[in-house]
Amino acid sequence: MLNRIIIMGRLTRDPELRRTQNGTAVTSFSLAVDRDFKNKETGETGVDFIDCVAWRSTAEFVNNYFTKGRMAVVEGKLQIRPWKDRDGNNRRSAEVIVDNIYFGDSKRDGASQGANYGAPSYGAGSYGAAAGGNAGGYGTPSSAAPSEFAEIDDVDGELPF
Repeated sequence: MLNRIIIMGRLTRDPELRRTQNGTAVTSFSLAVDRDFKNKETGETGVDFIDCVAWRSTAEFVNNYFTKGRMAVVEGKLQIRPWKDRDGNNRRSAEVIVDNIYFGDSKRDGASQGANYGAPSYGAGSYGAAAGGNAGGYGTPSSAAPSEFAEIDDVDGELPF
């Protein structure tokens, strides 16, 4: 089965970092995602407010670097979670369990000069700055070195095929 979702939107509020009883970090936030079409009657585009939950180091990354109004690209899984309201009625909530999160804007408003906000990402299996790789890597492992490539000396102008 396939359960994959990618959304891009602005944070509607600052992320909330909490810890479980055993100390695992969890962050909740919500993204305002514009719809691609306009309402025929009003001419306005609609907005969907999508709840997201990040765990462990991804949760700490979101809490440290994302704030209300910041554009984010979230990659993860859609989860439907059942719960009971105060009256004992069964309810369901849809939320995205974040695997990776990326900065969706080029730089933060009022950020210091030289700060790189466009390149890094964080999550399971990513190589961005926050995951210990190089800041401008765009998914390039930090272990890749130019010495791994051999220079071509034979430049006689003929194609090898």
